[in-house]
Amino acid sequence: MSLKLYLLRHGETSYSRTGGYCGDLDPELTDNGQKMAIAFAEAHKAIAWNAVFVSPMKRTIATAMPLCNAVNIEMQLRDGLREVRYGKWEGLTNEFVKENFSSDYVRWLTEPAWNPPTGGETAVQLASRASLVIAEIQEKYPSGNVLVVSHKATIRVILCNLLGIDLGRYRDRIDTPAASLSIVQFGALGPMLKVLGDRSFMDAELRSQSGT
Repeated sequence: MSLKLYLLRHGETSYSRTGGYCGDLDPELTDNGQKMAIAFAEAHKAIAWNAVFVSPMKRTIATAMPLCNAVNIEMQLRDGLREVRYGKWEGLTNEFVKENFSSDYVRWLTEPAWNPPTGGETAVQLASRASLVIAEIQEKYPSGNVLVVSHKATIRVILCNLLGIDLGRYRDRIDTPAASLSIVQFGALGPMLKVLGDRSFMDAELRSQSGT
């Protein structure tokens, strides 16, 4: 059996509802976000989990907690799984950034791999730190099921990095709504994307809370 990597984005927060920039900010899950985490745990607790790696933010820890409690496994926190750092854009709306940081915004929109949000982090920098965690997982757990609970941009960048997609296109090629699950299977020919952005484990009402 080869390594099967489950990449779970955290549940809904106030920022995922509004689309505000939230990287280093540390909001709690909303009530819906908590329900999403519980729904994931209920649907996946029968899987034989080898490990759970989690970004050390409140929203990711709270998303991982129901599953960890259900299967009695200790989460492993890794800074490399944190969200992209948005610098001076933290907490701001897209409209405000577009108007007040227009030059940086256009550069970031055109080529986010190498152009950061004002005072923030590029996709290349994010890929560099996140890839160290993925390499650690591959070394420690060459087979079996491993869950990674992380963030929107981080998961998109990890997937692009694994699948050979240009990092500058991570916002254009990969969609990961709140609490969505993507799965990568590692085989003889490398990583294969098996599932992308799945939310079928939630009820219809929760799925309608798409988030950004």
